[in-house]
Amino acid sequence: MEIVLYLGIAMTAGLIFNRIVKKFNLPNVTGYLLAGLIAGPYVLNLIPNEAVEQMSIITNVALGFIAFSIGGSFQISNIKAIGGKVLVITFFEACTASLFVTVSLLIFGFPSPVALALGAIAAATAPATTLLVARQYNADGPVTRMLLPVVAMDDAICIILFSVMTSIASVIANGSELSVSQMILDPVREIGLSLILGAAVGAVVSFCAKAFKSRANRIAVIVCSIFLCVSLADKFDLSSLLVCMMNSAVMVNLSKESDKMLDVCDRWTPPLFLLFFVISGAELNLSVLPQIGLIGVIYLIARTLGKYFGATAGSAIIKADKNIIKYLGFTLIPQAGVAIAMSQLVISVLPEYGEQIRAVILSATLVYELTGPLVTKAALTSAGEIKKPEKKKKTKKSA
Repeated sequence: MEIVLYLGIAMTAGLIFNRIVKKFNLPNVTGYLLAGLIAGPYVLNLIPNEAVEQMSIITNVALGFIAFSIGGSFQISNIKAIGGKVLVITFFEACTASLFVTVSLLIFGFPSPVALALGAIAAATAPATTLLVARQYNADGPVTRMLLPVVAMDDAICIILFSVMTSIASVIANGSELSVSQMILDPVREIGLSLILGAAVGAVVSFCAKAFKSRANRIAVIVCSIFLCVSLADKFDLSSLLVCMMNSAVMVNLSKESDKMLDVCDRWTPPLFLLFFVISGAELNLSVLPQIGLIGVIYLIARTLGKYFGATAGSAIIKADKNIIKYLGFTLIPQAGVAIAMSQLVISVLPEYGEQIRAVILSATLVYELTGPLVTKAALTSAGEIKKPEKKKKTKKSA
C-alpha cells in the first residue's frame, strides 16, 4: 500500500505548487512539474525512484486520455477545412526540426549515428503539455485550432522518422545491412494497425453512447475504452497515442452524443493529468545536466529553431492566417514522454551511444518542460487567443 501513500504525496505536492504558480500567473503544468521535481527522488526524495517506476502505468493511461481529448477535435467538418493544411504544417515542422538537429551535430563533428538518432527524436512534441495549457486558459482561435491537430499528427510523422533514421544509424554503427522492412514496412504497419484498432474501439464506443445515457455509465465506457486501447497497443507494439486518438476521432464522427461523452471525460481527467505531470517532473534528473555539454546545447537550439522555422514555412506555404504563421512555431517547443520513450529504445538499437543520447534527451526535456508551457502561453496570449482577466474596478465607499 506504500504506492497509495506516494500517490497522495504526489497529488498534495501538485496542489500546493498549483497555488504557488498561480500567484505568478504561470501555467498549472509548470507547477505540477516543479512539484514532481522537488518532491521526487533527485531533490527531497519524498517520492523515491522505485515508486516513480511503479507509477508508470498512470503516465501511460494519462497519455491515452490526452490523445483521446485531442482526437475529439478531428470532426469531418474540421478535417475538410484544415485537414490538408495540418499535414503540410506537421510535415514541415517535424522534418525541419529533425534536419536542423542532424545537420548541426554533423557540422560540429559528432558521430553520424548520434546525429541521426537525436535528429529523429527532435521531431517529437508534447501533446499533453500543449493540451493542458490550451485548456487551462480556454484558448481559442486560428492558432489553437491548428495547434491541437498538428501535435496529434506529429506522433505519426515522428514514428516514421524514428524508424527510418535509427535504422540508418544502426547500419552505420554496426556495419549491418539496411533492411527495407525496418525502414518502411514496420512504421507503416505500426501506424496502420494503430488506426484500425482505434477505429474499431471508437465504433463500439459510439454504439455504447446510444445505449448508456447516465453520466456515470458514460464515464465508465470511456475509461474502459482507453484502458483497452492502451493495453492492446502495448501488447501488439502499436502507438497508444494513435490508437486512443483514432478511438475519439471515430466516436465524434459517428455519435450524436459525442459532445456529452467528451464533456464527461473532461470532468474526470483533471486529477489524472495532475498526477501525470507530477510524475513526469519526478523523473527529471538534475544530475544529467552537467553531462550533456556542447551536444545538449546544440540539440536545444537546433530543435527550437527547426520547430519554429518549419512551422512558419509550412504555414506560409498553405497561406494560413497571419497569426498561425507568426506564433504557431513557438507553441511546438515542449517535448516530453514520446521523446523519453524513444531515447530508451535507442539504448537497444545503438548500445554504444545510447546512454549519451538518453542523457541529452532527459536534459532537454527538463529545459523544454519547464520553459515550454510559459512560451506556449505567451504565444497564444500574443495571438489574442488567451483573454487577459479583467481587473475589478475599485468602488469608493460612500461616506
